[in-house]
Amino acid sequence: MQLTQKERMLLEDQKKQEELCIKKYTEAAQKAKDPQLQQLFTAYAEQERQHYQTVEQILNGQVPNIQQGSQAGQQSGQQQGSQSGGQQQSGQNIAGGSTALAGQADADLCSDMLATEKYVSGTYDTVIFECTDPQVRQALNHIQKEEQQHGEGIFNYMQQHGMYQVQ
Repeated sequence: MQLTQKERMLLEDQKKQEELCIKKYTEAAQKAKDPQLQQLFTAYAEQERQHYQTVEQILNGQVPNIQQGSQAGQQSGQQQGSQSGGQQQSGQNIAGGSTALAGQADADLCSDMLATEKYVSGTYDTVIFECTDPQVRQALNHIQKEEQQHGEGIFNYMQQHGMYQVQ
């Protein structure tokens, strides 16, 4: 497979974005106070590693296999993002006096990662529209869908923990 100069440039940018996502999710998992949020961020960091590898494969001229077991990780992340129900509303029941601070710190991490997902999903739009190879476009579309699912998982977590009001 031969990439155009523009495709190569855009894919190099996406590779950097995926690298940043891996770093941010890993750091967020380490900083998160809620174990459920730590697991969510860890699962998303692993999916971002898969995205990075896929983009790297494309840059190396290989058409990637888009079913690389990412479905299991994606479902795990979505379940973690939506299972917690009312377990910990906006920092309640973490550790007494530091409850609000811990809840606010987790809310800030979630807000940052949600904004990151919105941005990265949008940048995939441009790359997808510029790709000439239908299989590459399909692989990137698959990644973009997973990025959107990460955003959905974070949104669900935030909403269920009183961190995001839609009204």
